[in-house]
Amino acid sequence: MAIISIGSESAPASLADRAYLALRDQLTTLQIRPGEPIDDIRVASELDVGRTPVREALKRLEDDRLVISYPRRGTFATGVEITDLAYINEIRLQLEPLAARRAAERASAAQRDELQALLDAYKTVEDLPTDPTELMRLDITIHRSIYRAAGNPHLEDVLVRYHNLVTRIFCLFLERLTDVAEHINEHSAILSAIITGDGDAAAELTLQHVTGFEVGVRAVI
Repeated sequence: MAIISIGSESAPASLADRAYLALRDQLTTLQIRPGEPIDDIRVASELDVGRTPVREALKRLEDDRLVISYPRRGTFATGVEITDLAYINEIRLQLEPLAARRAAERASAAQRDELQALLDAYKTVEDLPTDPTELMRLDITIHRSIYRAAGNPHLEDVLVRYHNLVTRIFCLFLERLTDVAEHINEHSAILSAIITGDGDAAAELTLQHVTGFEVGVRAVI
């Protein structure tokens, strides 16, 4: 199990943070499959940290509903329930457009430069990675950059948590979805609206993006 990391994250403040971020992104992109056991000794060795930081990370991941621990059995990646999609998107439909609007209104010059760099690198479908997992990693990076630019750490925390959960659902059906690149490319218009400070457009485009995600997944269930 190779540990991966997602770009545009702040540097981990501690070994426990480092373990948490690495495991969180493995779980989010289903590099650790639903129901798979998580061996803290193996993870500690791969991350070159002690078992204590890994155990601290697993406790946080349990709060995120990404892992579940059973007495005398160990810790496992949680299952992915398609029935959760409607519940999660009910929240995202309210908060994702808000985050995009706030990012358009509040993003600092440095944050707009960060978003512009993403837009410049991935402006068209042809610019996107061809590997499906890399596409999802890019999706995560873009969303987290927007959440940070919104300037509300509490909103950011909530959206990161729910985007992680919904990304697991997306990854579960990734091989059956035919328009993943087009879905990811919708971020270009959202990023452009945020960079230019058009909060109304950013919010409306984001609402369409989140709605389209749910429609796309349900079409292949």
